[in-house]
Amino acid sequence: MKRVLKSFYSRFSYLRLMSGKEFFVERYERLGWKFEDVKPRQAIRLNVTNIEEKNLEERLQAIGVQLGKVPFLETGYWVRNSKVSVGATAEYLLGFYSIQEAAAQIPATLFADLQSKTVLDACAAPGGKTVQLADLMGNTGVIVALDVKKRRLAALANHLERCHVSNAVVYNLDARQVSRLKVKFDRVLLDAPCSGNFATDRDWFKRRTLQDVERNARLQREILTEAAACLSDEGEIVYSTCSLEPEENEINMNWAVKHLSLQIEEVDSYGQKGLTEVFGSRLDASVERCKRIWPGETQGFFVCKLKKRGGKR
Repeated sequence: MKRVLKSFYSRFSYLRLMSGKEFFVERYERLGWKFEDVKPRQAIRLNVTNIEEKNLEERLQAIGVQLGKVPFLETGYWVRNSKVSVGATAEYLLGFYSIQEAAAQIPATLFADLQSKTVLDACAAPGGKTVQLADLMGNTGVIVALDVKKRRLAALANHLERCHVSNAVVYNLDARQVSRLKVKFDRVLLDAPCSGNFATDRDWFKRRTLQDVERNARLQREILTEAAACLSDEGEIVYSTCSLEPEENEINMNWAVKHLSLQIEEVDSYGQKGLTEVFGSRLDASVERCKRIWPGETQGFFVCKLKKRGGKR
């Protein structure tokens, strides 16, 4: 019994060592980024299907909302100053714009073409990226939006209704079971459930351990495997997380290249090149084509575009 308890406490101590601010900050420095405490700027995204850019700017300025263009986004704006809550304006309620973090606006823009396509939004709630997909599609084609948690579907549906999305169907379904729908998708957006990062959660360092990261990485691989199985021959997957941890990002993409017959595509996107050496391990050279965004004006983020190996570029 004493040996069992000793083993338990040794394991407990190990897990405690694999957590905390000092542990993660040291990891980031080994990955090439010096930690700094940041507060991302609030951002919104114009829904061009519902209103023209100039009209929205004029309407918001009239009620005391000052905007600034996000240089790496076509329809994204920083909220520079606001006399009112941007989530309580008539313009917001009419679906003219969405409140969406700037880095989170990047993934949906990386698809080559979305018009009239069959699109899977694998982990859709609360719906910001689903609305963005519909906007980029001009409400053509169809979006199949999934979420595993039934209680989140109401928020997702409300978001779609507010923004006048007419080409989406919503399912309460685990993305690891999407093959049950018997649909081949032209485009798959996999904004994967992840560990998040400290930039949007002040208690992040207190709550996260390396064990959490490893558990999330396994879940992401399971979802990615199912997404790849449901992808059409010329289809595209955009994978993204708001995690800084390489296990959930570059290492998972390296795994996808090796085990899922997927290839990583070049993308024209804000961010640094993906890491190809992680804690002494060398990854496939193509992982460099991914984009890693360290926290600053935006939260931390990671994006990667994948296609079936041998598919048309």
